[in-house]
Amino acid sequence: MSETASSIWIRGQPFGKDRFFVIAGPCVLESEDLALRVASSVARMCRELDIPYIFKSSYDKANRTSVESYRGPGLEKGLKILERVRSQVGVPVITDVHAVQEAAAAARVVDVLQIPAFLARQTDLVVAAAKTGKPINLKKAQFLAPWDMFHVVRKAESVGNRRIFITERGTCFGYNALVVDMRSVSLLSRSPYPLVFDATHSVQIPGGQGTASGGERQYVESLARAAVAAGADGLFMEVHEDPDRALCDGPNSVPLNEVFAILTALKDLYETTRKHPIRLQNEPVLRTA
Repeated sequence: MSETASSIWIRGQPFGKDRFFVIAGPCVLESEDLALRVASSVARMCRELDIPYIFKSSYDKANRTSVESYRGPGLEKGLKILERVRSQVGVPVITDVHAVQEAAAAARVVDVLQIPAFLARQTDLVVAAAKTGKPINLKKAQFLAPWDMFHVVRKAESVGNRRIFITERGTCFGYNALVVDMRSVSLLSRSPYPLVFDATHSVQIPGGQGTASGGERQYVESLARAAVAAGADGLFMEVHEDPDRALCDGPNSVPLNEVFAILTALKDLYETTRKHPIRLQNEPVLRTA
């Protein structure tokens, strides 16, 4: 089946605007064993629920609060782990890229390249990722209005790549706080590209622990439910076996043993709300070139 802007096929599965999908995994690669266990567990849940799934984890997290913060195993070792997850578990994988020179190397291994929210306005990085021809996930910066994502999308489209996901992940609100404006979800869902809601970064408290970010994972499911009802097509969720011991973003990560119940509820909500589409008039829409 051919691809359209609203339906991106990855390893034989559609990720688009007519079927709920999930991007999930540990924030950063801690070990190969942990990555394989989480990927296998979430993949099994998604197969049971018939939900397309992309495993997410980063080989490097350059955007950290402190210089002492754990960043990951690095490009070479990290890509080997992601390659093992991809081949052994049989699921697509996605990872952040933070520098232009990393895009081509990462694209040789992973199925989707992700532009971190803090780097959404880095033109050279967005273009380099788009030039690989891989699907790209453009995370909306905390400091951008939803309609400003049009310019980020245009940078990717300028080199012919329309295999684009857009991710909403909350907006800066004062110091050490994020807020999710569901109007943003509704607006971005009107674009031709699949909209993802990042439910775990949206409950993050940036720098809230002094040398690390805090978070309020108890609100992940509530915000995810609201976002799906408002028009989100997919869910982005950081998952860990033991979030309190995670080396990155533990306070806003979801325990692995809670994932199935959350996904069950969200899929049911997605299917129910899509039977009764939201009717909006005179709302700006992100358009393809």
